[in-house]
Amino acid sequence: MIHTFSAEHIDDVSSVLDCGYKKIGEVYRFILYSDNQQLKSVLEINMGVEHEGEMVNLVSVYAHNVFLQLHNCTGFVASETLQQVTFFGKTGGQTTGLIIEKNGSVNMYGNVDDRLLTGDFTKLPPEIMMGTIALSLTESLDFEGFSFDD
Repeated sequence: MIHTFSAEHIDDVSSVLDCGYKKIGEVYRFILYSDNQQLKSVLEINMGVEHEGEMVNLVSVYAHNVFLQLHNCTGFVASETLQQVTFFGKTGGQTTGLIIEKNGSVNMYGNVDDRLLTGDFTKLPPEIMMGTIALSLTESLDFEGFSFDD
């Protein structure tokens, strides 16, 4: 099930990333700069893509030498403490997350088994541990009756 973003959710993202945004049609665009202002990243939240009669949320990041896109975003966690927003999609027992930080840094973890997100991280190989820890906060959300429209 794909959820829709509200204006309040966009404001939450803007607050955590400490930057404004520009609305272009159904796309919200945020421009983030590194601490030294040398590099920039662009985050776009597209709330209005229709494919085969279904609405699809797309979260895209354009950064130096990389383009990342998360299809079917089902939720997000905006953390003032971590100064980052984690957008994620859950399907078939797996989670994919796209994380953007206030300084424009970006990480993506794809197809992480949901069972790993609630397990004992100390028993995981280091190569797997980082992604599972980063996405484990998506498990803290109660999806019962969840909607971005709340």
